[in-house]
Amino acid sequence: MRIYTKTGDKGTSSLFNGERRAKDDDIFEALGTTDELTSHIGLALEYLEDNGETFLIECLEKVQSCLQDIGSNIATPRERASECRRDQTSFDIDACLVKELESWIDKIDESLPRLTKFILPSGGKASAVLHVARTVCRRAERRVQPLTRDHICDDSVGVYLNRLSDFLFNAARLTAKNEGKREKIYTKPQ
Repeated sequence: MRIYTKTGDKGTSSLFNGERRAKDDDIFEALGTTDELTSHIGLALEYLEDNGETFLIECLEKVQSCLQDIGSNIATPRERASECRRDQTSFDIDACLVKELESWIDKIDESLPRLTKFILPSGGKASAVLHVARTVCRRAERRVQPLTRDHICDDSVGVYLNRLSDFLFNAARLTAKNEGKREKIYTKPQ
């Protein structure tokens, strides 16, 4: 099987249900952003592996798998998919996944100094990449909102992305702390 199909040469691409849409359709914007997010997480994982981190690596690898499932959900418009395809790509398992994210956030919170001022993305390479991932996650959430509003993807996709950005923020802070790197504090320019 070749990596190229030439089927998208005229500016359209195929969804999981076989429907073709323009490559700049809202669905592909959301898919592209979640793909970008998982790529940034992959880069952060490389830095974390260099530093011997284990807890965050396990968490982020699971997150990457969840993002693949989210992509399948987004690529299968709920109202136009067969029941079999909807079941196959459902992301309605959000309650346990969101609770897991919340438990990770809480665990990290316990080990971090209380945040009293705004911090700037900083804290070493892994931390900075996690901050980039956080901002891309927020964009993914914005891209998904019209899709959840129109019932194209499951509501739980937006909920998961919202909580994920909070986790990525704490993960960045924990990484800076574990690596002994300083987080830069916002100060109003004079």
